[in-house]
Amino acid sequence: MSLKEQLKSDLKDAMRTKDILKRDTIRAINTMIKQIEVDQRVELNDEDVIKLIQRGIKQREEAISQFKEASRDDLVKNEQDQIGIFELYLPKQLTDDELQTIIQAIITEVGATTMKDMGKIMNPAKEKIGGSADGKRINEMVKKLLG
Repeated sequence: MSLKEQLKSDLKDAMRTKDILKRDTIRAINTMIKQIEVDQRVELNDEDVIKLIQRGIKQREEAISQFKEASRDDLVKNEQDQIGIFELYLPKQLTDDELQTIIQAIITEVGATTMKDMGKIMNPAKEKIGGSADGKRINEMVKKLLG
C-alpha cells in the first residue's frame, strides 16, 4: 500500500472515530500533496511524500518555538500533537548508533578528514539514509565525527 493510499485509509478511519486532530492533520498532509501535484503537474511517489511530511514537521517545530516565545501553550500542545501524527507516516528513524555507523562508512568511503570535506559527505549520506533521519541529525553526526 502506498503512503497516499495509507493516508486516505487513515483519514476515513479518523472520520469514523471522530478523531478531529488526526483527521485535520491528515487533511493538512493531503493538502500539501495536492498542492505540489497540481502546481507541478506530477504524481508524487512515497519518497516525495516523506520529504513533504518532513517539511511539515520542520514548519511545526518552527511554529512551536514562536508560540513558546508568545506564551501560547495551548497552540504549542496542538502543534506537538500534529508532529506526533506526522511522524506516524515516516519510516522508522535510525538510532544514533546506526546513524553513526552509516556516516562513518561514508566518511571512510570518500576519504574525508576535516570539516572542509563535509559537503562530500552530506549528499551521499542524505541519499543513503533517506527519510530515516532528518538533515539536522545527519549534519550534527557528521560534525561530531569530523570534529
